Amino acid sequence: MQQQQPQQNTTQQPGTYQQPPNVVTTKDSLYFADMLSWNLLAMKKAHFFASQCQDQEVVSAIEKAGQMHQRHYQKILTHIQGQNQTQQQQPLQ
Repeated sequence: MQQQQPQQNTTQQPGTYQQPPNVVTTKDSLYFADMLSWNLLAMKKAHFFASQCQDQEVVSAIEKAGQMHQRHYQKILTHIQGQNQTQQQQPLQ
């Protein structure tokens, strides 16, 4: 009895993309909102805890972490705004 070799399928399967589509799904949008919320909360906590510390090295480290979360927040927001502009410029089909 011979074992059958699986055929090598070189054609692309339906549902897979070579690059992501220019669409933001509802799930994507909700995840963006979550990421923004997480970073905003981290910024607020860092600011609060830095104000509670007396050691300047600790204050500096916490403020640096808060600034990192602020940069991430701005970066995510920039991506979302860029995506919205791209979608508005595309004609409806």
